[in-house]
Amino acid sequence: MVVFPPPPPTHPLSLSLSLTPPLSLSRSLSELERRGCSSLSLSLCFSSPLQPPVRFTMDLWTKSVAWIISQVFVLLSSSCGTTGGEEACDSPLVSNLPPSSFRSSSQLSSSHAAGFAKLNRREGAGGWSPLTSDRYQWLEVDLGERTRITAVATQGRYGSSDWLSSYLLMFSDTGHNWKQYRQEDSLGSFPGNSNADSVVQYKLQQPAVARFLRLIPLDWNLSGRIGLRLETYGCPYTSDVLSFDGGSSGLVYSPGPKRTSRDIISLKFKTLRNSGTLLHSEGRQGLSLGLELVRGKLQLLLGQGGTSSTELQRLASLGSLLDDQHWHHVVLERGGSHLNLTVDKHTQRVQIPAQFGHWDIGQLIFGTVPSLSSQKPIVSRKNFHGCLENLLHNGLNLIERAKHNDPQVTLMGNVTFACAEPVSVAVTFPGPQSFLQLPGALASTSSGVSVEFQFRTWNKAGLLLTFDLPHQGGVVWLHLSDARLRLQVQKAGRVLLELSAGSALNDGQWHSVELNSRGGRVTVAVDGEEGGVAHASLSFPVTTGSHLFFGGCPAEDDRQECRNPFNVFQGCMRLFTLHNQNVDLIAVQQKHLGNYSNLHIDMCGIIDRCSPSRCEHGGRCSQSWTIFHCNCSDSGYSGATCHSSVYEQSCEAYKHNGNTSGHFYIDVDGSGSIKPQLVYCNMTADDTWMVIQHNNTDMTRVRASPGVNQRLIHFDYLTGEEQLMAAVSQSEHCEQEVSYHCRKSRLLNTPEGSPFSWWLGGPGPGHLQTYWGGAQPGSRQCACGLQGDCVDPQHYCNCDADGLDWAEDSGLLTHKESLPVRSLVLGDIQRPGSEAAYRVGPLRCHGDKNLWNAAFFDKETSYLHFPTFHGELSADISFLFKTTASSGVFLENLGIKDFIRIELSSSTQVLFSFDVGNGPLEVRVEAKAPLNDNRWHRVRAERNIKEASLRLDELPAATQEAPADGHFHLQLNSQLFIGGTASRQKGFRGCIRSLQLNGVTLDLEERAKITPGVRPGCPGHCSSYGSLCQNQGRCVERANGFHCDCGLSAYTGVFCHTEVSATFESTTSVSYTFKEPYELMRNSSALPSSIYSDMTLRGENVSLSFRTNQSPALLLYVSSYYREYLALLINKHDKLEVRYKLDSSREAEVLRSRVKSLANGQLHTVTVRRLSNSVSVQINQNTREDFNLSSDGEFNAIKSLVLGRVHDPDELDPELSRLASLGFSGCLSVLSFNSISPLKAAVLHPDTSPVIISGPLLRSSCGSSASANPYAAENKHHLATDLGSVGSGQPLVNAMRTDSALIGGVIAVVIFVIVAALAITGRFLYRRKETYRNQEVKGVKREDSPDFPFNNQTDSQNVCSENRKEYFI
Repeated sequence: MVVFPPPPPTHPLSLSLSLTPPLSLSRSLSELERRGCSSLSLSLCFSSPLQPPVRFTMDLWTKSVAWIISQVFVLLSSSCGTTGGEEACDSPLVSNLPPSSFRSSSQLSSSHAAGFAKLNRREGAGGWSPLTSDRYQWLEVDLGERTRITAVATQGRYGSSDWLSSYLLMFSDTGHNWKQYRQEDSLGSFPGNSNADSVVQYKLQQPAVARFLRLIPLDWNLSGRIGLRLETYGCPYTSDVLSFDGGSSGLVYSPGPKRTSRDIISLKFKTLRNSGTLLHSEGRQGLSLGLELVRGKLQLLLGQGGTSSTELQRLASLGSLLDDQHWHHVVLERGGSHLNLTVDKHTQRVQIPAQFGHWDIGQLIFGTVPSLSSQKPIVSRKNFHGCLENLLHNGLNLIERAKHNDPQVTLMGNVTFACAEPVSVAVTFPGPQSFLQLPGALASTSSGVSVEFQFRTWNKAGLLLTFDLPHQGGVVWLHLSDARLRLQVQKAGRVLLELSAGSALNDGQWHSVELNSRGGRVTVAVDGEEGGVAHASLSFPVTTGSHLFFGGCPAEDDRQECRNPFNVFQGCMRLFTLHNQNVDLIAVQQKHLGNYSNLHIDMCGIIDRCSPSRCEHGGRCSQSWTIFHCNCSDSGYSGATCHSSVYEQSCEAYKHNGNTSGHFYIDVDGSGSIKPQLVYCNMTADDTWMVIQHNNTDMTRVRASPGVNQRLIHFDYLTGEEQLMAAVSQSEHCEQEVSYHCRKSRLLNTPEGSPFSWWLGGPGPGHLQTYWGGAQPGSRQCACGLQGDCVDPQHYCNCDADGLDWAEDSGLLTHKESLPVRSLVLGDIQRPGSEAAYRVGPLRCHGDKNLWNAAFFDKETSYLHFPTFHGELSADISFLFKTTASSGVFLENLGIKDFIRIELSSSTQVLFSFDVGNGPLEVRVEAKAPLNDNRWHRVRAERNIKEASLRLDELPAATQEAPADGHFHLQLNSQLFIGGTASRQKGFRGCIRSLQLNGVTLDLEERAKITPGVRPGCPGHCSSYGSLCQNQGRCVERANGFHCDCGLSAYTGVFCHTEVSATFESTTSVSYTFKEPYELMRNSSALPSSIYSDMTLRGENVSLSFRTNQSPALLLYVSSYYREYLALLINKHDKLEVRYKLDSSREAEVLRSRVKSLANGQLHTVTVRRLSNSVSVQINQNTREDFNLSSDGEFNAIKSLVLGRVHDPDELDPELSRLASLGFSGCLSVLSFNSISPLKAAVLHPDTSPVIISGPLLRSSCGSSASANPYAAENKHHLATDLGSVGSGQPLVNAMRTDSALIGGVIAVVIFVIVAALAITGRFLYRRKETYRNQEVKGVKREDSPDFPFNNQTDSQNVCSENRKEYFI
């Protein structure tokens, strides 16, 4: 928009000429006239249409002046001439029109007539003013012929207080069927003037081509009235037009035998029918392409071997509501193996079969469907009825050639070189106060009622028609309900008749309605016989009252002639027929017939808000008249337009949400175009691994094959290429294990220097790699060559020794640029006796470079800047921050008017604000607790054309709806500021991490390295994530993240959340020895506090869970060197007893709980706390029980803690000794004694802990919390590969490929029986356990190759069920 001050008065300089100008000057003037400058008055034309031309008139009086003007022409041609090879299209179009070219809805007086509404003119009253100032007024200009319009300028009425502040623009070719011009496809109104003299001009984003222009005032100066002077700018528009009658008319073009690799077909069309064939292109190879209008959408069809449309395959569908009798531009471009289809401003690219790359067009047939038996057209409903304009094939104007009877162009049927346009006046009901009132007498006679009309809408409900029954005192309602047409007759609140017809009538298509009543019979029909007809009979004839109301009711109806219990109708209607007489809606508009309110007459303003769909990532679009809705289910995205991913971007992010190992969808680019992928996240205490499987992770046998010199193996990964490479790029470290087992099968080195085998890895098909796992890229070595321990020092791989014994080369590939492994080529497998097996493990990556990318802003004046953020239609911004400041701007990007900003507005509030041209919009989220607590907080902001939302941490999102009719392009042009602002607002002081804009991570650390006042990285994560460490786990800081130290916890796992449980049998005993007295005096490095404790205790904190059916049973026994003890047991009454003997000279004190049935096989949790002589006992969720001891409260010189059978019963009381000899049968779980965890030490660290284990100890998830607690699973949830491992045999091949699995299973059973027998024997040999082997999978001996000595090491993604591990002494 450009505003100009009023121009000063002009004084033309008159120079009389008596001679005719020379020919050169005449040509110059003619050229100026062609470029839009008058030959009678020389105009200084400016190339930009931002200002009306200023004219200097010269009367040519002497021949000598001609030379001067000829020289001036050079300067003028730069203004009136071309720019970039195209003629300027900015000539004034209105100023020279006669008064008869202007029409208006009304005029205040003859001196305020429409003919005076010319820019900068002062004739008459200085402009146009209507009789009344309301929104039903309009000013219309007839340009005389179709013209290209590029700009519009407005001005108020001269010397008055009358001007427009906003208006609508309408265009038409015929003076009917107006089309509203919309900027940006949404904004319908144009800002006008702020005074009567300044000129406000708008250059149209897309030029309009029309003959008629209509301006409709929306708002005006409240202190005056509507006043207008205007000008439009543009240039002539030329075109060639054809009209088809929908019968057998058509155009056939035969381009000749010339073969082209590229074809471009362009045209414009307009039609009132929603179906018809625009184009059928037949190839000489039996291939065909077609463009067909189907229900107002243009479909691109592909045929192979036939011409019948039933055999055509739909490649694309574009556009909507194309039957609106307005021109639509279509371009079909073929290039190679793809097609570009453009409808108006939207383009869709589609792939086509390769044979179309060498396709020869035999014929192009427009407007008709060819018959299958001949090329003659046939009369079909699919024939096109309408007009074509500027029909071009590869730049050749086919309509022009048809006019000149070109033999390559043939016209068939009734074709005319003009566009015959039927007049069809529609009316738009925008709602909510819209209604059309027509006289009831027109539709009713004494014999009945007859009403017909057509409608189109997106709404499922709304009133179509209502009228009173004057003689019966009833009312008739014809309305839409659930997209069906319903007729209801009601009298005195009672429904007398109800009919329904049709379905899915909210599809935006035109539907015809007929309501007839004759005698007592009522008929309602939709779309003739196709849509449905319903009949019924009444006991009285149906006649209308004095009025018919369409669409709604007047807001003020004193006589209550119209009542509407339904929704108002929003849509279009046309072709009203009352008792077989057509209704003249122009007469309604001119107030000569009926009445109306809030209607747009002579136009249908329906908009398809789902074409093109604003729903992203496959979201399904639906709409009503005013809004659209996106169904994001099953898309993996959320939000008003399915823009934001519901998944995290890495396994690392899932871990920091508190998740444990399992399968997760990750979306590596957030809201970007890459789809989510399913991966396995293995969350360990050290690293979080993302595991991506491929189609063959098994150990696979390769044997010599006659005539086969090489074996090529290709690996297909379970994720797409984009997802795979993005995941590798985002990770800090990736690796993939490769293993080659060989006998007389060399791997790399050859006498000629070229490798026998190689592999391809990296993006796409991969790049050639000639090194093996454990070595460096380009080294042509294996791991043993790098370490110098190959079996043959002369070679760099074990397999290259070419020995008769089995050898192995294994290792990890860690060079990210070479991963993943795509293919493997094995070359030395053809010799007799050659045997080999290979295995390529899954791709494993850990670390997330984006998640921990952070910067610390230590001053409010410090900031980082990045290139302009481009988020015109949709933008999402996410980041984490922590600070001690109470306010500051996180992010800001400015445009000329638009901006976007996120800030901490107060210590408890985050503010998201932006402006796209409709005025600033703000979204706020208020936190209940202060945000300047130096903890990480997550901010997620999203803005799209439908709404803006802001989410803070896990608080509910705050949203603000965008205006339905307004600007929606966010136009920014300055740099993006992070941590600061260009508008001099207070910057941010603190840390910002993982900043992502539309799924792209900004590298804050790299930019911070070169920016003063900003430091890369940001430590201190335990303040935010420490709560994830459970069960007394301790959070330990890392540079990038944290980990949980479970040393003081009875639990284990990544968050100290996994219970440590074991199953005991009656012979099982676990004895944990505390420090012996002489060990207290040693000055040696101490083991963790979970292993040793002080000698004398004034209190204990004991907790454990158990499950048993044994009664009585000893759960726990703690002894001392002074014959004192503590015992927890279940007595014969199934109750818990706590026995304390803290004085060796006195009897033990017995504390009995009142809780019953503890030996019922259910899981029970017991907590015993003692402080001096006060003891509390709590079982499960029961009330705590308190006891007092009579002893002094010191437990002296504790010696050991025993679980299960006690092997020194002599020190016990007789009763307790008998109980101790029975042992314990059941499950113990998460047992802790003060700061030590004896059961955890015995199960997980038997070799490094002071424990003695005798009898079978089986680790299991015997606690029921494992099934209820989502964190209770092992942190290695592996995918099932069932690879197993081998003992001293050949590598295990997938069981599906060999018959030896059964033999291996039998051998495994035999080995298990032998080991079990040895265990039973060893239980009588009590000694301190010195070694412990945590062997999860038994070796399986392969019978067919007993001398193969290597194991198949399964990858870290095998499924680990809760294997019961046995410990023996």
